[in-house]
Amino acid sequence: MENKPLLGYISRPGVLHRLSGTSKLILMLACIIGASVGADVRYLLALSAVNIVLWFLSNMKFKDFTFVLVTIAIMMVLNNIFIFLFAPAHGTELFGTKSVLWEGVGRWQVTWEQLYYQSTVTLKYFAVMPTVLLFMATTRPPEFAAALNRIGIPYRSAYAVNIAMRYIPDIQREYHIISKAQQARGLDTSRRTGVKTRVKNTVNTIFPLLLGTFERIEEVNAAMELRGFGCGKKRTWYGSRPFAKGDYVLLVLSVFILAVPIALRITDGGPFWNPFS
Repeated sequence: MENKPLLGYISRPGVLHRLSGTSKLILMLACIIGASVGADVRYLLALSAVNIVLWFLSNMKFKDFTFVLVTIAIMMVLNNIFIFLFAPAHGTELFGTKSVLWEGVGRWQVTWEQLYYQSTVTLKYFAVMPTVLLFMATTRPPEFAAALNRIGIPYRSAYAVNIAMRYIPDIQREYHIISKAQQARGLDTSRRTGVKTRVKNTVNTIFPLLLGTFERIEEVNAAMELRGFGCGKKRTWYGSRPFAKGDYVLLVLSVFILAVPIALRITDGGPFWNPFS
């Protein structure tokens, strides 16, 4: 568990691992844009089904993203709670009808329209987040940087993203090493101690981690300057992969994912499909 990256590349024999980072990046952007443009439940359910298929093809496991998935689940629950607290009648305003399911208290009535609207908002998470997680888990950082540069991002910015992604597992590993060293000195950060003591000991763990990170940044910066990084307008990428048949399938799928919500928006006269009309 300690050697597993919190959010990064996971080496595993999956279909997506063998494809180019560019096609996977385009697919991820297509899912994000498509879910933002369209709020049709039929489209979001279909996109969620595509994500499930891609998840199994990539041979990923839920335990690989336990912390991230729990965090996303908490965000979904809080988002729905705050929507209902601050806009309990937004669904009825959107669809123009009111089907009361429970009278509630005051203006906080539970209606089918509000449940339908909040279910649509929740579906957006299932339509987008699996693709984002799969892209991060099946794409090596150098390949990610090459993909960014290939779609038009300046290579300096792409390389900065590459370095940041490569440091995520390194920082996580160093945190565990420093934490164990501090615990050996009597600074316990487990749940056995009180909250105040745990926070204090955690700060004592993070502080040397930050110092080591800043020192590493200076070393990498000096090494890149000595090698003349940024002098040329273009550069080649060792991690770049040529397109295979599967990459073209992802590109066609990306076009389809972008075209469908636009067509539905024109047909339905808005982003939402209204089953109450």
